[in-house]
Amino acid sequence: MQMRLDKFLADAGIGTRSEVKSIIKRKSVTINGICAAKPETKITPDADEIAVNGSIVGMRGSVTYMLHKPAGYVCAVKDECFPTVMELVPQHRDLFPVGRLDKDTEGLLLITNDGMMAHRMLSPRNHVDKTYLAVLEHPAEKEYADLFSAGVDIGDETPTLPGRFVICDDNSRELAYLPEEYCACAGSGRVVHLTIQEGRYHQVKRMFQAVGNEVIYLKRLSFGALVLPISLKKGEAVLCNPQ
Repeated sequence: MQMRLDKFLADAGIGTRSEVKSIIKRKSVTINGICAAKPETKITPDADEIAVNGSIVGMRGSVTYMLHKPAGYVCAVKDECFPTVMELVPQHRDLFPVGRLDKDTEGLLLITNDGMMAHRMLSPRNHVDKTYLAVLEHPAEKEYADLFSAGVDIGDETPTLPGRFVICDDNSRELAYLPEEYCACAGSGRVVHLTIQEGRYHQVKRMFQAVGNEVIYLKRLSFGALVLPISLKKGEAVLCNPQ
């Protein structure tokens, strides 16, 4: 069955019909790799590959946003007390966050209506890496690398899966993500990054607590193959393809 391009994109949650028309006029939409010229262009969702800024929009209207989550927002569809991350992406009735970041944690968060993709990204058995930048209350010890690689007892029934820990030096590229108020911590041994493959409640904070330290700032930099763009400002979201 054929349908108008602008209707397909609007139904997929890319924006309102008028917003979608503007996106098409900016030549940001392709149909099977060819730039779309008109909003009224007829497409066949079951056969045509539609992309916006290079990110494929699913044939069934599946859509995924990469959000640079700011502190102060909770990862929920609705909340009675705090603003939610859903307020920061275009409205779509089926969207939900993929996993959770704490209210005070910043960084890469996926918001989607693709349940199968979300399950694939979150399942520990799939070993999807999640990398975090953390500022600690005290300088990190080199022994943390061995402790984390062996798994840490954080009070759950089982220890965490092995994690990869690195102390950031003055040349670490991760320092580009450090907020200005923490730049003085660079080179002090208090700025580290940790890669894990689980998403337990407050896991990163509890892992550092287990070795006698505290996290005072936390930001997720990557999720699987997706990396938070330096240019993406806090509170901004872009379409992405986590396949």
